[in-house]
Amino acid sequence: MKIAVLIPCYNEEKAIASVVKDCKKYLPKADIYVYDNNSKDKTKQVAKKAGAIVRSETHQGKGNVVRRMFADIEADIYVMTDGDATYDIASAPKMIQLMIDENLDLVTGVRKSVEEETYRAGHKFGNMLMTKLVHLFFGKRTDDMLSGLRVFSHRFVKSFPANSSGFEIETELTVHSASMRLPVADVQTPYYARPEGSTSKLSTFKDGYKILKMIAVLIKEERPLLFFGLGAFVLFILSILAGIPVVVHYLETGLVPRIPTAILSVGLMLCAGVSLAMALILDTVSKTRKEIRRMQYLQYKAPADISKK
Repeated sequence: MKIAVLIPCYNEEKAIASVVKDCKKYLPKADIYVYDNNSKDKTKQVAKKAGAIVRSETHQGKGNVVRRMFADIEADIYVMTDGDATYDIASAPKMIQLMIDENLDLVTGVRKSVEEETYRAGHKFGNMLMTKLVHLFFGKRTDDMLSGLRVFSHRFVKSFPANSSGFEIETELTVHSASMRLPVADVQTPYYARPEGSTSKLSTFKDGYKILKMIAVLIKEERPLLFFGLGAFVLFILSILAGIPVVVHYLETGLVPRIPTAILSVGLMLCAGVSLAMALILDTVSKTRKEIRRMQYLQYKAPADISKK
């Protein structure tokens, strides 16, 4: 089987060499690709010297890098990890074997901190919150939605739309597996501290906001009946609340003195009707898009079938 290791990088001069060396040690037959994302340091030179195949993506953001990697590289199984030396590459062979044995499309490395201070409290809480939110709307897929260590099947990669530009790409990967109802699994893996001199590129609040925004967009795209149907229901209730006093007064006196309120109630009811119509139409469109992705997915062999070649 052809295995490709994908490492998106931005200013990881201090860590990338050890990541590449670990990949060569634990995945000796894999092709190791480092995609540099406009680094200001010597990430490209260090990665190339360590033995990686180095390429560049000029559009800034991890999502843009992942889109480029998925488009460019052909392999039977893809291992993706960050270039900050915090993930345990030694766990990758076990994750690959699990994918083959159980014919899975995505295996996620669930982080378990080796040291208490390794996993920043804000990031840990945010990850838990975002993961629970995705569970609520799309079903449980993984216990660590924002993990950077994942193993993908070929058919997952080639059916993945990749619309995100930044760190919200992990959310999109998880929702894609949920929306397509793909077979997935988690493997608990150690999580280490960054090397001295290496800094995290993830902003707790800025990127947290982007991830929340992406969740909302994905609910709209993947579950429009829920998204617009809920809006229609809220508008319907507001219309009823605004209209009740007008109707009661009319029944008592035969007059409609509150013309603005009556117009507001009718307007809200019309908006509710339009929102419901949009929900029904977009739900049909969403199902069609899922069917197209499903047909694309089914064009490729499962991991277990590829391993028998």
